[in-house]
Amino acid sequence: MLKKYGSGNPSQLHPMSLSFAFSSVPHAIATFFGSGLLRPASGTWGTFAAWILFYLTRQYFSVPVWILIITATFFIGAWASEITGKDIGVHDHSSIVIDEVFAVWLVQLTLPHTLPYQLAAFAAFRFFDIVKIPPASYFDTSPLWKNGFGVMLDDLVAAVQAILLLQLIKLFL
Repeated sequence: MLKKYGSGNPSQLHPMSLSFAFSSVPHAIATFFGSGLLRPASGTWGTFAAWILFYLTRQYFSVPVWILIITATFFIGAWASEITGKDIGVHDHSSIVIDEVFAVWLVQLTLPHTLPYQLAAFAAFRFFDIVKIPPASYFDTSPLWKNGFGVMLDDLVAAVQAILLLQLIKLFL
């Protein structure tokens, strides 16, 4: 579960530089334009950058357009994560945060566009993304999913878990 964040993590042995992150389009996308390089907790920084972007731009696009953006980000993210992971030698490097980006946008889209709900989206998604409750842990650890889609799928599951929890809370409030 949390071993991904420990000192033995391959990401710690192969740090990503700013020049690497911007050396190609897939790398820039995978790191969400460098936000994944921030330390500590690169996944939280990537989620925060995505959260802010969504919060500031949500009103300019309709729900169907956001669904298209989120879907495209999933597939483009899988492609970029696959290339970046191979190039740096770590399949799900901690600096790869495009998976957090599309997933937190999905959670945010399902809630009212008010600051309390959007903060709840951020917190719930980070919880489920870090803890990796099954089946998210399966996609995170299974050798069958050591590719770009595996990078994205465990965050999709975490997003769905966050959505379910937040919708239950919303129902009872």
